[in-house]
Amino acid sequence: QVQLVESGGGLVQAGGSLRLSCLASVRTFGRYGMGWFRHAPGKEREIVAAINRSGDSTVYYADSVKGRFTISRDNAKSTVYLQMNSLKAEDTAVYYCAANFGSSVYVSPHEYVHWGQGTQVTVSS
Repeated sequence: QVQLVESGGGLVQAGGSLRLSCLASVRTFGRYGMGWFRHAPGKEREIVAAINRSGDSTVYYADSVKGRFTISRDNAKSTVYLQMNSLKAEDTAVYYCAANFGSSVYVSPHEYVHWGQGTQVTVSS
């Protein structure tokens, strides 16, 4: 089983930047596709960004974050990152990282079997 631990959340002002990290406790990290999701009150958990397994550079971004957020991974550190720039109040949510063992990027949370506990991101102003 894969354990995922998010970090880097916090309170930032609109227009600011934040980088989230997700550390995976698994040696075969490169075999997993990774995704970032967020869950705001009153809304469904939604995809933010996803990146395929190592060896495939395919990435996906939700339209709402395209051009502002960047997903990346460091397999040597078993870590996936979400760089968030130009943050907006609408980005306020609990952010989760998740892992799948598929052959492509996936946007549905139902395709992910491993989940972290989440980290709160709050954007003020």
